[in-house]
Amino acid sequence: MIGCLALILHAHLPFVRHPEYERFLEEEWLFEALTESYIPLLRTLQRLLDEGIPIKITMSVTSTLCAMLQDELLRQRYLEHLDRLIALTENECQRNRADAAVLSLSEFYHNFFSETRRVYCDEWNYDLLALLRQLRDSGSIEIIASAATHGLLPILQQTSGAASAQIALGCDSYRENFGGEPLGFWLPECAYAPGIDELLQKQNIRWFVVDAHALEYAQPAAKRGTFAPCYTPAGPAAFARDVNASRQVWSAEAGYPGHSDYRDFYRDIGFDLPAEKLSPFACHGPKFTGIKYHRVTGRDQPKKIYDRAAAEMTAREHARHFVEQRLADIKSLGANDWHPIVTIPFDAELFGHWWFEGPVFLEQVLRATAESQDRNALTTPAEFLAHNPTLQVVQPCASSWGDKGFLDVWLDQKCSWIYPHLQTAARRMAALAKKYEANATPETERMLRQIGRELLLSQASDWPFLIRNETAKEYAGQRVTDHLRRFDQLASALERGEADSEFLAPCEERDRLFPNLNWRRFALSC
Repeated sequence: MIGCLALILHAHLPFVRHPEYERFLEEEWLFEALTESYIPLLRTLQRLLDEGIPIKITMSVTSTLCAMLQDELLRQRYLEHLDRLIALTENECQRNRADAAVLSLSEFYHNFFSETRRVYCDEWNYDLLALLRQLRDSGSIEIIASAATHGLLPILQQTSGAASAQIALGCDSYRENFGGEPLGFWLPECAYAPGIDELLQKQNIRWFVVDAHALEYAQPAAKRGTFAPCYTPAGPAAFARDVNASRQVWSAEAGYPGHSDYRDFYRDIGFDLPAEKLSPFACHGPKFTGIKYHRVTGRDQPKKIYDRAAAEMTAREHARHFVEQRLADIKSLGANDWHPIVTIPFDAELFGHWWFEGPVFLEQVLRATAESQDRNALTTPAEFLAHNPTLQVVQPCASSWGDKGFLDVWLDQKCSWIYPHLQTAARRMAALAKKYEANATPETERMLRQIGRELLLSQASDWPFLIRNETAKEYAGQRVTDHLRRFDQLASALERGEADSEFLAPCEERDRLFPNLNWRRFALSC
């Protein structure tokens, strides 16, 4: 073997659960990701495993996503969502019966949603985490941890203990959901700053992923660039994203997803049809349904009807090209005395949700790698480190994989108002945890767990991202405000030595995650 490929998928969504409403629009972020990404991807991995295809892939599944996947209310609402989609596609089959090409697509979507429901209910018993554990135990995937609520660590690091608590509580959640100790850790937004390696080392994390420039501008310089991980001064190894591989898949302009054969993401019947044709799915105005009849086509051309067979064939061709290019990149290094590795991390939602043919592409990448001469080329970072323990030691530079490569996205002036409040809340949480560390009553324990939940949820990097990009910005801003308001009311009561049980109960019902939250993790900041 001349080198290795490490495919890493990051599965994350912010915690969205609103029992106070019968239906809530933002809960559909989870339903869309389940239908178009998570279930197709897991079916792909299961199918390859059943066929005896040797695969190696790494996945992070964040704590917030784990909580939603296990929530009974959201599971029931997801089934209702699928039932509405199936009913809508039945109507579409009737509406399009005179147009053979569109009718074929209506039937495809009807089968797609019906089969998704069958697999989710009958085969998997609504439990994706059990399937993930099964795949992990087979040796096919390595599952890694991430920060508790996807807080941006270099920013939280400015308040003593805040980043440490996000990391430690994220690892606690991993242990509860998957068992064992996490070897790898997904830095939210691949955001790194010196000192984070020390926090990871305290949790015995062995490796994490950074963007390319984190090693390209490391001190001292990384001698092998992004083709080899480097140990950090505190110990954990940093694997750098391969820019060429990522651009080829991620970019809609320069990469595969922009090909004219692929399904167009934005052209959806939820915006094409009048409201009466969308009932009972869309009851409050236009929105995405996931039923799309057009392909990307080309610039300045009328959209053509999507051809699923042609799109799948193109995805297979692109997968073969992708594997050939990655193996050629490795061979071009001429490495005789060391083993290069190409680290290829992506958001899992890219495959299926944003790029509908993505799961087909990924399956064919895994098959093509298994069939190539270098059939053992796929690995996981933990496995690579086990076989290559001697590495250069460097300090990666501050970086992220966001726009411009640093923290501009999350420090934009549109969302800068958030951080003074987060810093104040983090300091109050640390003081309360220290105060009650040795003498908390059961009622105080409940209060401290919920105060910690509200703080963690307010720290999610998703909210400033949505505010800055003006995508659901009102909802994101309200989430930050609501969590901080609830934090303040509960913390103020406890600071007075009171237990506000009447207010506490609905907060616990609304935010059902981290049931065993170790609030003493916050005391480490004092």
